[in-house]
Amino acid sequence: MMWLKLARSTRWICRHDNLVMASPYIRSVSKGSFNLDIRVQTNQPFCPRSLLLTGHPSYILALRLQHRRTVTTDRPGWYASIAESTPVCLTEQLLVSTQQITGLPWWASIMCTTLALRTAVTLPLGIYQTIIIAKVEALQKEIAVLAHQLRFEISVKAKEKGWSERTCKFHFKKNLRRIVSELYIRDNCHPFKASLLIWVQLPMWVCLSLALRNLSLGIGHVPLASDAALATGGTLWFQDLTLPDSTWIIPVSLGLINLFITEIFALRQLEPSKFQKYVTNFIRGISLVMIPVAATVPSSMSLYWLISSCVGLAHNLLLRSPRFRSVCRIPPTRSDSESPYKDIAAAFVAKYIK
Repeated sequence: MMWLKLARSTRWICRHDNLVMASPYIRSVSKGSFNLDIRVQTNQPFCPRSLLLTGHPSYILALRLQHRRTVTTDRPGWYASIAESTPVCLTEQLLVSTQQITGLPWWASIMCTTLALRTAVTLPLGIYQTIIIAKVEALQKEIAVLAHQLRFEISVKAKEKGWSERTCKFHFKKNLRRIVSELYIRDNCHPFKASLLIWVQLPMWVCLSLALRNLSLGIGHVPLASDAALATGGTLWFQDLTLPDSTWIIPVSLGLINLFITEIFALRQLEPSKFQKYVTNFIRGISLVMIPVAATVPSSMSLYWLISSCVGLAHNLLLRSPRFRSVCRIPPTRSDSESPYKDIAAAFVAKYIK
């Protein structure tokens, strides 16, 4: 879209015989538009009447069209700010350096980088998250016993001091929160610590996605070894990593993997609450929405998303292994099983096939 900015005071300056100057500059403020400058030169005295409007043949019109770049004082949007941020630039450097050091094609370099980051960063955090959840689950029995004892003490106090039912509930909730907080501190297992994985994994996912986008579109901050590096760095049906996957194989595979991960979590919940059901359905919707989104971005991004989801699925299955949980010293829970993979397959068949 072309925008034109006109001077506030526009007037015509005339001569008896010639037009001296037309309106001041019409300047463009958008890239790809032009600057229009209409002016003439003469040394004769002024006249109060414009000959340009009367069609006088003696005026001289000089038209100059000049290409101008964007001139704007507006700040970049939030998306551009994130795409040009320091973490994204550092991630670009990491991707380019890994590809240059290993000498692998770009598709293999993206796979290796994703696998290394997910294993070195998110797997330990996933183990820590599982330990916190197991400790919180183990405290539920103790919390239930203490809550029963607290309810009895509150009822005795209520009879002594004549408290109303509303006052009893207030004191019960207040003291129960204090007791639960003390238990969390004692076992060092506050539930908020279980969300540490999300606060690390999500920014890393965003930075890698935007870094691959910048490199694929040629707007990266790190020079590549070759201008056609990503354009020829694919394999199989996605030879050009700068273009979307026209076959939709990667996007559909991404959606199926994400749905499978969601169903594993859903099958693990023995008695899901309404909130857990809402969250599960929301994640299912996100998994489906990611399919058309992945079909419109460069193949380098959708390939990274697919590999990241596959690694996440492998980590989730690994954390179900009794031997691995024993090595990581994860406390046992009531949902543990000696044959978790058979149980997942049986539950999946019973829920979706039979």
